[in-house]
Amino acid sequence: MKKIEAIIKPFKLEDLKVALVEVGISGLTVEEVQGYGEAKKHSELYRGSEYQIDFVPHMRLEIIVADNEVTKVTDVIKEVNHTGKAGDGKIFVSSMVNVIRIRTGETGENAVG
Repeated sequence: MKKIEAIIKPFKLEDLKVALVEVGISGLTVEEVQGYGEAKKHSELYRGSEYQIDFVPHMRLEIIVADNEVTKVTDVIKEVNHTGKAGDGKIFVSSMVNVIRIRTGETGENAVG
């Protein structure tokens, strides 16, 4: 099993959720995060005053999948979120030792989804 973490732009979340359901992914965890990377600081105007934006809002998704689903899921994430501009996001893939569904006690891939 693998854990896929993706950092994406907030306005892409709904499109990504729909695309993941279409390829059979029915569960994910989402949280609002802030950060900066290649885009770094930039200025914006608010009520006539310029100010610096240090952190940019993003969404972080966590999806647990079987090993054979990693490429399918990462391809969907890349396809939906690619704009070609700085800030499109990142995808991290790591190994999962175990998953346990608390309600039923199921473990491993049986507990995913």
